[in-house]
Amino acid sequence: MAAAATSPSAASSSGGSGGNTAEGEMAAASAACACPICLDSFLDEAYLDTCFHSFCYKCICQWVKIVSTKHAEPLSSVQCPLCKTVNVSIIHGFNGESFERHYINQDPRKRHLSDAHDLITQFYSIRDIIGNTSSVQQFWKQRKYLRKNIWLQTWLRQEIQALTRDENVDAIIYHIHGVIESFMKRQEKGHASKMAPPEKRREEFKSLLMEAARPFLLGQTERFVAEVELFLVSHLNIDAYSRLRVQRLKESTSHVSREQDVLPQDRSLEDHYLYFLGDETDCNDEI
Repeated sequence: MAAAATSPSAASSSGGSGGNTAEGEMAAASAACACPICLDSFLDEAYLDTCFHSFCYKCICQWVKIVSTKHAEPLSSVQCPLCKTVNVSIIHGFNGESFERHYINQDPRKRHLSDAHDLITQFYSIRDIIGNTSSVQQFWKQRKYLRKNIWLQTWLRQEIQALTRDENVDAIIYHIHGVIESFMKRQEKGHASKMAPPEKRREEFKSLLMEAARPFLLGQTERFVAEVELFLVSHLNIDAYSRLRVQRLKESTSHVSREQDVLPQDRSLEDHYLYFLGDETDCNDEI
């Protein structure tokens, strides 16, 4: 039986449809790499700090300047041109580890910390973290601290800004982050069989971090060190970790805890966090 022939017009139509699809995908990819303001490729890509829509740094700064001329008073925030979300700064110069921040209001006397900073301040006002958990022990025993945490430096900045009530904390971040990185590199180079027991490593880490942070954080130092450890143990990004904090803060101010039938009343804050995080078992125990 002869095979049915395909007409040239049908073949052309089919090929044309595939071509249109490919062209559409290329156009979409091109649009995703273009600044929404100048419609050209990004030049010094920048992000608004709340909605994270991206623009050329020069373009979004010019946008802010134009919007500012329509107001009698200097702006402390600006709405995103795309989604109208309110933002207080522009993030640019991101190199994978650090970034620069341009505040909408450049007058330092009129700058204010964000709601995220206020949440951190509230969180530090509740009771201290006490006790150990199996997840923390596994973190040190299984050397999970060797996993790169790309959010650490940004998280440290937000944390220290809230505790010091100062936005200019670059020198403090450089010092504390350097101490952590130095410790991790030493651990990475050491052979597992020749290393100190997990608890000794943990004590050394906390001692070094305490010494580095105390001149700047004073009475908040011990709590800060405990929070740094929990953030590293969680291996969550900043937003996910903040949501855990919000939930814990709500529970601390509520007369009825949603977890009271599951968690003991005397469960520590550290235990509470790691109850939600769960124990990770993706790493092998040390020999």
